[in-house]
Amino acid sequence: MSRFNEEMKVIPRAAWYVATVLCVVLPILAFMYWALVVVPEGASRFPWFPFLFPGVLISVSLFVFILLIGYIAGDARRRGMRVVLWVLLGIFIPNAIGIILYFILRDPLLRRCPACGVSASSAFSFCPSCGGAITAACPSCRSAVEPGWAHCARCGATLRTA
Repeated sequence: MSRFNEEMKVIPRAAWYVATVLCVVLPILAFMYWALVVVPEGASRFPWFPFLFPGVLISVSLFVFILLIGYIAGDARRRGMRVVLWVLLGIFIPNAIGIILYFILRDPLLRRCPACGVSASSAFSFCPSCGGAITAACPSCRSAVEPGWAHCARCGATLRTA
């Protein structure tokens, strides 16, 4: 399975339904209103070609916007962030700046504790629930270290190599 497919599964099912309904039903209702009410009697009722491209463009843009907001909701939930805050920022900050801010400022994915399975921030070296080691830690200052480091980045202590 590709990474794109995995990320698309983050979008909640409700966002897919809302996007589909709004982007299929609303243009049909707008066209019916225009054809039956706006066009005067006796005129050709279906000269719809000039209105087709803008309608499709608006519909596709709305579809993508709703799915982006759904992605923000699902992704913020799996990263342990404030879902409602980020969704509202994505909706109400104009010109997609809220969406861009989310992708710049989002937290890293949570890690599961190998001992108890509780999700914890990737910045934590130890599980807040059981105290088990999530990542390697410096023996002197106990801060997180990455594999392959010879010295701790925080205190400079020499790390033993295995």
